[in-house]
Amino acid sequence: MAESTKKLKKPDVKIVLLGDMNVGKTSLLHRYTEKKFKDTVSTVGGAFFLKQWGPYNISIWDTAGREQFHGLGSMYCRGAAAVILTYDMTSWQSYIELEERFLSLTDTANADCIFAIVGNKADLTESHAQSSNPEEVEGSKPVRTSLSSSASLQRKQVNREDAMALYGRILLYKGLDEKACLPAESMCFETSAKTGYNVDMLFETMFDLVVPSILKRRNEVENSTVDLEAPSTGKRTQAGCCA
Repeated sequence: MAESTKKLKKPDVKIVLLGDMNVGKTSLLHRYTEKKFKDTVSTVGGAFFLKQWGPYNISIWDTAGREQFHGLGSMYCRGAAAVILTYDMTSWQSYIELEERFLSLTDTANADCIFAIVGNKADLTESHAQSSNPEEVEGSKPVRTSLSSSASLQRKQVNREDAMALYGRILLYKGLDEKACLPAESMCFETSAKTGYNVDMLFETMFDLVVPSILKRRNEVENSTVDLEAPSTGKRTQAGCCA
């Protein structure tokens, strides 16, 4: 009962995953929430997971990367406090699509929206990412995962420097001062949904970053609330109205 009650609570803030189909957005979310990797089908429309982070409820929206669902993206981004732009490290085209097709969808996000650039599928390009999480727990029994050998590594088409350059262009697109924003070094991640490499760090970093926006919004609401029980200071006229 307690668990279902938590899930019914209204989210305090929203984080949205954007990116082309097959870059691994759904797999990243499953890896973080279920601590395991599983093959997934392409997301239709959008889906979300509600995460309790301390006293706050954060909704994480997984959006479809298919062209036919592109128009829904701006709706899902409306009011977002953070956007995670995701690409496949072995696909330069998936990186290009972020700027050409997905960035404009974030126009409906909050003005102070935080952006992260995430290159997924690091296990396909780097041997250390392959062995990041060799064991997964299913029930009480550890299960050894089968990872591809170093001999099958693919060429890395998108480097971290490319992601950092994109981050700078996003700030320019948004009209933000780069010196006043979070540095690219801390907002560009390389992950593997398959092994769990950097996945927890990605989501937990984002949660920590959006909490101040929750506190700021709540403070603004409290400051704008009228205390109906406070005595009125207006002078009354003979007609009984405040002057």
